[in-house]
Amino acid sequence: MKHKEAIAHITARLDIGLSDHLHYHCLDHTLDVIESCERIGKAMGVTEEELTVLKVAAAYHDSGFLTRYSGHEEAGCDIAREALPSFDFSASTIEPICAMIMATKVPQQPSFPLAEMLCDADLDYLGRDDFESIGKLLFKEWMHIGIVMDLKNFNRIQVKFLNVHHYHTDYSRKVRTPVKLAHLAILEKIVASYDE
Repeated sequence: MKHKEAIAHITARLDIGLSDHLHYHCLDHTLDVIESCERIGKAMGVTEEELTVLKVAAAYHDSGFLTRYSGHEEAGCDIAREALPSFDFSASTIEPICAMIMATKVPQQPSFPLAEMLCDADLDYLGRDDFESIGKLLFKEWMHIGIVMDLKNFNRIQVKFLNVHHYHTDYSRKVRTPVKLAHLAILEKIVASYDE
């Protein structure tokens, strides 16, 4: 498997092909998820081969945004199935990669450990100090698309999402959940002030 070439191929496509209004779902997000996968994978003791597959899945997980917003996970699987054979990936490796990509669809439903790691990496920022700055990028993107109408609407959605979200791996539960809950507490106070 020429995994480095496969990752370079899709990141180059994302760099050129993603719409300018994708402030959150941009190349930086994909690179962040790859990096988070490496950290989580190593912490969870995966093999080198598993880590390779995990990082490739991370590189392709949002590639569907090249063609559409809604249903981008399915589109990403189509892109992976089309591209990865030319980098010596077999169907027996590509299909689990697609299952991992599909698991990131909200609400996340990973059914095996590598999918759990990708899901946690995809939302790693929820439990990090850059939560607010990354959240602003998502707000800007959603405002452009019309998913939210204003900041109050966005913050209410964030509170609902953080209340139902949970990390899947022991690493993320231990390292990210406490910080995520601190962000949630701040947002709940902000949202409560709207009704005062």
